[in-house]
Amino acid sequence: MLDETRKKKLIDLCANLIRIQSYSGAEAQIVEQLRTIFTEMACPDIHVDELGSITAQFAGRRPGITILFDAHVDTVPVMAPAQWTHDPFGGCLENDCIHGRGASDMKGALAAIIIAAACFIKDTGNDFAGKIAICGGVHEESFEGIAARRISQRVQPNVVVIGEATDLNLAHGQRGRAEIVVETFGKPAHSATPEVGVNAVYHMTQLIQAIKAMDISRHAVLGQGILELTDIKSSPYPGLSVIPHHCRATFDRRLLVGETKKKALAPILELIDQFKSSDPDFDARASYSNGSQLCYTGAHIQAERFFPAWLYNQEDAFLQTARQGLASMGLSPSLKTYSFCTNGSHYAGEAGLKTLGFGPSRENQAHVNDEFIAVDQLIAACRGYYGIMRAFTDNLLTDQNG
Repeated sequence: MLDETRKKKLIDLCANLIRIQSYSGAEAQIVEQLRTIFTEMACPDIHVDELGSITAQFAGRRPGITILFDAHVDTVPVMAPAQWTHDPFGGCLENDCIHGRGASDMKGALAAIIIAAACFIKDTGNDFAGKIAICGGVHEESFEGIAARRISQRVQPNVVVIGEATDLNLAHGQRGRAEIVVETFGKPAHSATPEVGVNAVYHMTQLIQAIKAMDISRHAVLGQGILELTDIKSSPYPGLSVIPHHCRATFDRRLLVGETKKKALAPILELIDQFKSSDPDFDARASYSNGSQLCYTGAHIQAERFFPAWLYNQEDAFLQTARQGLASMGLSPSLKTYSFCTNGSHYAGEAGLKTLGFGPSRENQAHVNDEFIAVDQLIAACRGYYGIMRAFTDNLLTDQNG
């Protein structure tokens, strides 16, 4: 399936995508590059939506299901380029690895998906069942799953393949993520006369200790739910001899399946009510944080930061079909779950779409200095995507997935 010429195209594409800086909100150049690539592939349906995500859809000659291969094109910033051994945007090939920001997260997977699709369409002469869709999503690093809402609405896939790193294994779920903001409110006073004020920080410390002692549930497959303090700030800051009248703390909440917005927040609200009932000066509230960022298109992406967990039974037919496709290309994936959050929070967690993850490289390569992807992983992933495409376009799931 991959001769030396095709392997070179894959390596070159991965390196070229790395050379395009594409931080969240600044993805215009890489999206235009993808538009050029999809046009050269004679794609009849290329679309860039309001937020800037690009989708390409390739229809076969026979009816069947639609399978969406999901990749995001944004990366986290390079904060200290001097600490990198290689140029973060050089796409350098050295020691059988391609180096640079986004190599593993997740431009390598995107390149592998594109080359796999180009090879599959050429090898089949477009004679396959259903439709293959590829997306390059924006703002995933800051809003997992939010831009994906528009993508799934347009494509309406039956099956979604997340290309995030799995070390060539098959992911069938992930914990979700929420950002919970807890605030306490006091009464300002001069620090020389603290008795006439109410110190919001003291109330926050009480609340933090109670939250820390909470019992967070555990899931047999997804593991431990998490509620971890990540930042805290008092107001006014600096205090300058003033009792703080406001304190704000942020908690990272890693969610398990079945934990809704109401259910995840309820224990903290109950604690607040308990403190209020025992102290008339205690005033606090808890909520999910809201974020808003400017897209390169000029639109704003905004959302409450609650991204649900998802999990599919390892015996589900669509997962078995994917395993068969991978096996047909000589791969033997183990089943796993993602430790981090992905666009699957929308596809599976919100929309209920059959979703799996398969991608090259290891999870611990994301967001690190000296990020790289091994060439053998890149090539194996491309073969794997080809096998998945072949398995799902043979009408195997037409009855099962509609």
